[in-house]
Amino acid sequence: LSLSLQAKMSRPVQARRLEGIDKNVWVEFVKLAATYSTVNLGQGFPDFPPPDFLKEAFVRALSGENHMLHQYTRAFGHPPLVKILAQYFGKLLGRDLDPMTNVMVTVGAYQALFCCFQAFVDEGDEVIIIEPFFDCYEPMVKMAGGMPVFVPLRPKAPKDGKLMSSADWQLDPAELASKFSERTKAIVLNSPNNPLGKVFSRGELELIADLCVKHDVLCISDEVYEWLVYDGKEHIRIASLQGMWDRTVIIGSAGKTFSATGWKVGWTVGPNRLLQHLRTVHQNSVYHCATVAQEAVAQGFQRELELYGKPESYFIQLPKELQQKRDWLVQSLDAVGMKPIVPEGTYFLVADISEFKSDVPDVPDSDEPYDSRFAKWMVKNKGLAAIPLSAFYCGAHKNNYNHFIRFCFAKEEATLKAANDILQKWKLEKTSP
Repeated sequence: LSLSLQAKMSRPVQARRLEGIDKNVWVEFVKLAATYSTVNLGQGFPDFPPPDFLKEAFVRALSGENHMLHQYTRAFGHPPLVKILAQYFGKLLGRDLDPMTNVMVTVGAYQALFCCFQAFVDEGDEVIIIEPFFDCYEPMVKMAGGMPVFVPLRPKAPKDGKLMSSADWQLDPAELASKFSERTKAIVLNSPNNPLGKVFSRGELELIADLCVKHDVLCISDEVYEWLVYDGKEHIRIASLQGMWDRTVIIGSAGKTFSATGWKVGWTVGPNRLLQHLRTVHQNSVYHCATVAQEAVAQGFQRELELYGKPESYFIQLPKELQQKRDWLVQSLDAVGMKPIVPEGTYFLVADISEFKSDVPDVPDSDEPYDSRFAKWMVKNKGLAAIPLSAFYCGAHKNNYNHFIRFCFAKEEATLKAANDILQKWKLEKTSP
């Protein structure tokens, strides 16, 4: 008996597509932060509440007379939500959108990404990913049988001792063009970019768009931080450029839009010729998203449509508040010598830790990138949690950018102040004999 049992157990149980993608930076760092951190500027979620109007909409949906809001709704999106999203994004894109065919609601932007890769990528297809990238793009491409092809944003040193900006990280046009071939199925664009906070300029987007059109390539456009742009910058939607609507899936997130990341309501907007395939993946995976949360988000967008472009619009107020938080953290890091790269958008700010290296000794021949060891040391010894930038690079490039860490500044003032206190104290310890 035991022989036959052994024989049975010896074959691998996991599917080949899971090989090499079992590690996840969030699982590891979220656990470290929960264990050691007094101040968590690691994972990207606000520690302040969503706006009152949104919470009230949720409570109304939950406790109101319409008991059907506790049951299934339409699989591809609650009708009131897809209707208002079609109206709102139709206005932004200058297009007539059909709520039933041009919009699909997903379990957060994360599932929208998963649907895209599963729907479009075949064995051996190449998908271009711009580094640094939100870390799930790579394993999701591999799970679909595709080959990720990486092209880096390259930093240019700013002049006259100014702080570096995320705009100083740019694509090399020739290098980007060299990555496109007949095997290229799609490119993933993330603007504003997590982790750098880079907002791609019209010129940069036109460069990408021209290559997509020339090589007949799809664009998966992750725009979850679309409202979070600073210093009067403009978020340009690549789908609005010449020849791009037909080949682009736009991905958005109520989590980032309304500061409610735990609700997990995301969406895709695009032409039916692409979205029909996302619907096939969606109906055979999660099938359906939480009805009550969709109802509340629909009401949030209804309010925002009425206040479109007005100062009391949440989409105008939130970036103002976050820009102040960003500036505060920039000053705080700069004062202690952790050189911040000033982000043009998002929740995130990347800082150069070179001047702090003396605190965390180098381990020769270590497989682990330096910034990863630094971030672990910092959370254990200083109680401050951040994420190593190398987590946002592919294996081969992790050591090229291993002296940066990413902070999240979408936090209460008290949280940012506590982080500042830790940094100031650390700086004092470094300078006192």
